[in-house]
Amino acid sequence: MSDGTALPGSDGAPRCPWALSTEDYVAYHDEEWGRPVHGDDALYERLCLEAFQSGLSWITILRRREGFRAAFADFKIASVALFTEADQERLLADPGIIRNRAKIEATIANARELSTWAPGELDEMIWSHAPDPTTRPAPATLADVPAVTPESTALSKALKKRGIRFVGPTTAYALMQACGLVNDHLETCVARTAPA
Repeated sequence: MSDGTALPGSDGAPRCPWALSTEDYVAYHDEEWGRPVHGDDALYERLCLEAFQSGLSWITILRRREGFRAAFADFKIASVALFTEADQERLLADPGIIRNRAKIEATIANARELSTWAPGELDEMIWSHAPDPTTRPAPATLADVPAVTPESTALSKALKKRGIRFVGPTTAYALMQACGLVNDHLETCVARTAPA
């Protein structure tokens, strides 16, 4: 049983314990999680996937990510904003995604809202909530990694104020972790100092 510190993977390199349960997680942990993500469409995709993940395990979403991309026009904001009721019904019948009506409706509604924003505005808003990395010590164990922070609460409020749905403080923090606004790889994790 892990004490929450980094554990050696099959290659002997220490990793965050959550990353070692499946090969899918190892690749995601090593190559994506915590690396900076920029661009409105790319951030919209992460925002949507984190919302779909709410109440589920991330591996469930990760293994369906290509299905989500196919179903939601590669998460191009301009394309999803044009989805119709027929598209909603198509999505509700799509076994390649999580068929949750409220989350599907929010994904489309959020695209419609974001399509009215200026180019780069979503990127700027999200990244404006990144904390100063010098004020955050590297977590030694999983117990040192928060689920919510003042910054994620502020980001959630800012997005909700602009009409974005399904983005509570916990979802906002998961987005911040996944997109590199914070580095929550454990102190001894091989991916903590990996080049971005």
